[in-house]
Amino acid sequence: MRIAVLSDAPSESRVAATPETVKKYATLGASVAVERGAGVAAGVPDGEFEAAGATVADRAAVLGNADIVLSVRRPRAETLDGAKRGALLIAVMDPHGHEREVRLLAERGLAAFAMELMPRITRAQVMDVLSSQANLAGYRAVVDATAEYGRALPMMMTAAGTVPAARIFVMGAGVAGLQAIATARRLGAVVTGTDVRPAAKEQVESLGAKFIAVEDEEFRQAETAGGYAKQMSAEYQAKQAALTASHIAKQDIVITTALIPGRPAPKLVTAEMLASMRPGSVVVDLAVERGGNVEGALDGEMSTTANGVKVVGYSNVGRLAATASSLYARNLYSFVETLVDKSAKTLAVNWDDELVKATLLTRDGQAVHPLFGAAAAPQPTPSQPALAPAATPAPAPTLADAVTL
Repeated sequence: MRIAVLSDAPSESRVAATPETVKKYATLGASVAVERGAGVAAGVPDGEFEAAGATVADRAAVLGNADIVLSVRRPRAETLDGAKRGALLIAVMDPHGHEREVRLLAERGLAAFAMELMPRITRAQVMDVLSSQANLAGYRAVVDATAEYGRALPMMMTAAGTVPAARIFVMGAGVAGLQAIATARRLGAVVTGTDVRPAAKEQVESLGAKFIAVEDEEFRQAETAGGYAKQMSAEYQAKQAALTASHIAKQDIVITTALIPGRPAPKLVTAEMLASMRPGSVVVDLAVERGGNVEGALDGEMSTTANGVKVVGYSNVGRLAATASSLYARNLYSFVETLVDKSAKTLAVNWDDELVKATLLTRDGQAVHPLFGAAAAPQPTPSQPALAPAATPAPAPTLADAVTL
């Protein structure tokens, strides 16, 4: 059994394996080949992979005869020349809106698995790449905001006078949002948070932040038995929007975290809201890769509005490449481990396993996941929304539709 680890450079600084996981793969009976330079940006030179027992070579040599191919992001089909038919390709595939690219992988005979579609069930927690990476994204969002904010975050009592604490508002109380709240609180800021799920109130308040929402009877009934936010009435959305707008005007830093699989990110912060903030305020948009929660946010860039508000649109956790790679590599190993017969030390995929069925995009030359119309969409798990048919028109998304990072 041979495992290939591809380089995602130059667009991605993370790497899909570490010396730690290379050693673990060896206990499964696998030999590991790493593309030259794959880990350099994540602080893992080729020599460390070799010391862990991997071979290092160019892509063609790495792909040759590989049974499993690991990557951070979905490789372009044309870069996989030499990969054998039937090999397993495991990465963050971003299939929504990229069906053509995924079908090209199918045409090459690869069995492609999308790690971001991993069901959020107990046995798969250790494989949950969305949570492991979102946790770091929430932390980094506060660090980025602090770096751009021209004032101190904690309240300081000095002989020259008192420095007031910065006010930070986090929109969305998923993994990223809760980590952002916790990090901002540790740095001494006055923190508020919001979410459309009533259960989020307790989570936000447990971290020492104040929960912001129109808490009427409709809000209290806004969560389904499966843990989803119900679609709110137009009247409630108007009241919540007004509350949010007035609250944002008083904030020094705003962090947004709302994403919807397969659809553009909901717009949470409008140009009018940005105009209401004071000069020097900072807004960090963690959904910028999907169009952004903030009007005018630019993917991978920081921009400044006419009234001096900084809008940070850095696109991923690549600037925490070493830590992000360590967690992502462990997520991959935990999944690969379920695909191996440990006694025989051979690849033995159980195609009926719920983890395989949830993440498998292509097999035997065909696109097989329900999002391609191959079958009826599966029922959602408590934290994973159903996949809407691509042809179904949808209204403009709001926070009520979002699955926060």
